[in-house]
Amino acid sequence: MKRTHVGFVALVVLVATVGSAAAVPGGKVLVVADAETGEEYLTVPVENGSTVGLEYTHSVEKTRVYDGYTVRGDRLVNTRMEFESYGWGLPSRVNVTRKNGTFIYDPPGSYERFTVAPGRIAGHELQVDGRTYDLVALSDGESVTLSIRHRSALATVLDRL
Repeated sequence: MKRTHVGFVALVVLVATVGSAAAVPGGKVLVVADAETGEEYLTVPVENGSTVGLEYTHSVEKTRVYDGYTVRGDRLVNTRMEFESYGWGLPSRVNVTRKNGTFIYDPPGSYERFTVAPGRIAGHELQVDGRTYDLVALSDGESVTLSIRHRSALATVLDRL
């Protein structure tokens, strides 16, 4: 076989391999993107059962608020809310339990995507499976959307490099 044929065959095999890897599902990621432009600020690998949380300081009450979500399929299911005092925007007429001075609530809600407006005073942090990210620094205080996206095996491998 001539060298040009060998080179051509090798190129075809390489393209087919990369194309196949790009088509094979590789898992899911949580995507944090600019709410207006769609620019991605952060992608974090997740799977069913992964926990995603938003923790911040309530602007009026100056107390901690935590909104917890669980990844289920392509959705973020709101599974827990913790707050230390009642204030504007916090549920006041729902069934809560109290543990160590914290109100705990099991809120309804399942989202394909939702928007967060990180605040410098509130100090919004994003927690994904135990890792914490400064959402204000990531977005420079601009509104972001959180969503779950499927990634190809190729994209997953490239993310790890």
